[in-house]
Amino acid sequence: MMIILFCAFVLLAVTHAASCAAQDGHSAQRARMVAEIAAIARETGGATGRPRFSEAVMTVMGRAPRHRFVPLLQHAFAYENRALPIGEGQTISQPFLVALMTDLLDPKPGDAVLEVGTGSGYQAAVLAELVAKVYTIEIVEPLGRRAMQLLNELGYRNVEVRIGDGYNGWPEAAPFDSIVVTAAPQEIPTPLIDQLKRGGRMVIPGGASDMQYLLLVEKRPDGTITTRRTLPVRFVPFTRDRAN
Repeated sequence: MMIILFCAFVLLAVTHAASCAAQDGHSAQRARMVAEIAAIARETGGATGRPRFSEAVMTVMGRAPRHRFVPLLQHAFAYENRALPIGEGQTISQPFLVALMTDLLDPKPGDAVLEVGTGSGYQAAVLAELVAKVYTIEIVEPLGRRAMQLLNELGYRNVEVRIGDGYNGWPEAAPFDSIVVTAAPQEIPTPLIDQLKRGGRMVIPGGASDMQYLLLVEKRPDGTITTRRTLPVRFVPFTRDRAN
């Protein structure tokens, strides 16, 4: 009974968020954005292994209100396929990358997902419509506070936001079915690998600042790790608490 009630609660929250998105007057812009995402996916499919994203991912991309996650002065560009500034020296990733990273995680309705680097909260919002629970960590407190407030305002009740250093993950909520990192560390944090379930996936940018690649990290059922490079990318550096 508790499981049924929880699932109903999550469905209600996501349905509310989707309904608000559908009524915000940006549906045509989102439709054009989704078409562009699909075209880029076809072009890059050889490198990513994903020439076509799942219907579930594309549906969510077509209704998540990206304009709510960018500053007012950026609203006119919210559904263009480009990164945009969100303050504090940070950016919201281009929609194609959000869709790609989400699709690479292969999210399932019952999954628990960890995100390191909440930023605006947009990636968390997309994931929230596809999985049971999203845990997201942001080290820049003003961004984390704004994301927390906005996600709550939009009805994403299955997202929990923490302000702090994401290097050590979220041990008390681990293990996770998948992990997504939206900033580029010099090396993949060992605690995140440890907190990934066997059979789970992590999507994370890696490499030198002038030559980053989006990496798909998989933990096999026997616990061994495989890493595959996909596309060249450019993410902000992974920031750590100065005390660490």
